[in-house]
Amino acid sequence: MNIETLPWQKTLIIIPTFNEIDNIERMIDTIFTKYPSVSLLIIEDGSPDGTADVVKRKMETNDQLHIIERTGKLGLGTAYITGFKWALENGYDFVFEMDCDFSHDPDSVKDLLAAAQENDLVIGSRYIDGIRIINWPFRRLLLSYCASIYTRFVTGIPVLDTTGGFKCFTRKALETLNLNKIISSGYIFQLELNYKVWDAGLKVKEVPIIFYERRDGQSKMGGGIIFEALFNVLKLRVLKVFGRLNA
Repeated sequence: MNIETLPWQKTLIIIPTFNEIDNIERMIDTIFTKYPSVSLLIIEDGSPDGTADVVKRKMETNDQLHIIERTGKLGLGTAYITGFKWALENGYDFVFEMDCDFSHDPDSVKDLLAAAQENDLVIGSRYIDGIRIINWPFRRLLLSYCASIYTRFVTGIPVLDTTGGFKCFTRKALETLNLNKIISSGYIFQLELNYKVWDAGLKVKEVPIIFYERRDGQSKMGGGIIFEALFNVLKLRVLKVFGRLNA
């Protein structure tokens, strides 16, 4: 599909930020250089390093760049829920999740958006066509890969990369979700969205990407992720059994 024919004016990229002063300006410039007609929403959680100031300065000359400022580090899941609601209220048809640290290659945005023309949720997959992760320590790679195996086993979802955070939702997929009833706040939040979209009978597709470990700034991976993953995956399965997954 020709990149120029894709519906960029109906597309929103959501990027949560906390202390991304090393990356934010370069990411904004990269996205708008590659995709001049796209819209970009920054969900900024009160970074003390001046991330918000950079965004607001760039907004002075770009009306497709937006920011929602929140007080304190409120979590990845709530950041995306805030962004999804804003996207629906403002009429976007295709909505991306994307990291600010360039672990998600902006070049792949066009590939996910092209696939979203025929699918409801497109996941940038680190594990389709082999393991596609650059510069991760073996321990972290093993943990991530085993987590995907565990979540597939418990939920039955036919997705190789269940917890990846680079994806594109159609408006139809977001409207299917009850955004006020999302139970996860950390990285297992990604599985919950995938599982609920798939369980609703919508079309989910994985597109291969290369995932790069961040070069600048600090990782936001917290210590409670493993516990949340073990508990919430089981909880999602129980909700599914009792018919309350999207209730």
